[in-house]
Amino acid sequence: MTEAAAPRTPGSPCWVSLLVHGMGTTQNFYAELFGWEFVPGPEQLGPYVRALIGGKVVAGIGQLPPDRHLPVAWTTYLATDDADLTAEAVRSCGGTVAVGPLDAGEAGRMAIASDPGGAVFGIWQAAEHLGTALAGAPGTPVWNELVTRETSTVCKFYQTVFGYEAEAEVSADFDYQTLRLDGRPVASLHGVGHALPRDRGPHWMTYFEVADTDEAARRVVELGGHVLHPPREGASGRVATVADPEGAAFTIVRSVAG
Repeated sequence: MTEAAAPRTPGSPCWVSLLVHGMGTTQNFYAELFGWEFVPGPEQLGPYVRALIGGKVVAGIGQLPPDRHLPVAWTTYLATDDADLTAEAVRSCGGTVAVGPLDAGEAGRMAIASDPGGAVFGIWQAAEHLGTALAGAPGTPVWNELVTRETSTVCKFYQTVFGYEAEAEVSADFDYQTLRLDGRPVASLHGVGHALPRDRGPHWMTYFEVADTDEAARRVVELGGHVLHPPREGASGRVATVADPEGAAFTIVRSVAG
């Protein structure tokens, strides 16, 4: 197990969080799948728990208000030194700020925003809570990828707001950009054109490390979830795209280095 470096460079994915209707059922699902344990977290936006592995925080799960019929989806949070300035940059570059910025108790300051294509992401200014505290172990988030229609326009948005360097791999049938900070890859953009799911617009996808992709995919189904794309070999390792019982999609991966 490797402890994640902190504090994060601004722009680095630093946290992932999920808002659901049934917290108990969702906690049971991820506890069985990833071995997560849970402790209470800040409740500025309603009931919220943090997931732990070996006592170290790796993700968050919160309760959606009963009257809010929002898509259930994992949200990638990007680090910032100033959530208010970043929120202003999002607006000035064509994005939208839907929630905040607001204080999450003593943990930090946050906002929920979307890019010009509509993909939702979080902004996190750390105080007591620095973000995911463990990297590389099964059950931890290991990568974040924006799935969008085409990358060129939205890449400029993220570069301007967060200062990324972008390395493009674009051809007639492939549209992919790696986002780097100080030369280090931190996230990616994947343009899929008309292959974007009809029931979902552009979205950030969280990758979670597993010890065995095929076994984890089977376990997802046993626990009431769904396999959206069966296990296959990818550039980063063996991957499968799955969804939890409320429909939140995520990718499981046994990394090449895993």
